[in-house]
Amino acid sequence: MTLSILLVEDEVMIRMMVADMVETLGHQIAAEAGNIDQAMELAQSASFDFAIIDMNLNGIMSFPIADAIASREIPFIFASGYGSTRDFGQQRQALVLQKPFTIENLETAIKQAQHVES
Repeated sequence: MTLSILLVEDEVMIRMMVADMVETLGHQIAAEAGNIDQAMELAQSASFDFAIIDMNLNGIMSFPIADAIASREIPFIFASGYGSTRDFGQQRQALVLQKPFTIENLETAIKQAQHVES
């Protein structure tokens, strides 16, 4: 199944690399954001099936973006150097993909996050 993915990452080169991985896996990038304001706007209004969110955007934690996406019942994962999961309440847990990651790690995390949501 092809997913349309919101990609939130503040580092341009990493964002380009992850976008390439997403497309190699057969998915498409629906929208990209590099800062909190842009990401929040897209999280609330853009059309997408899944999101990959950098946990730390220029020193600001991206949890409000994740909360906005979760409120729309859209599955997502964090990409970060932080811990392995974050509890969002309401029986929600977000998977955290440890940076740096491989395309295989990304594929596994996407599948796991979709399974958690279903």
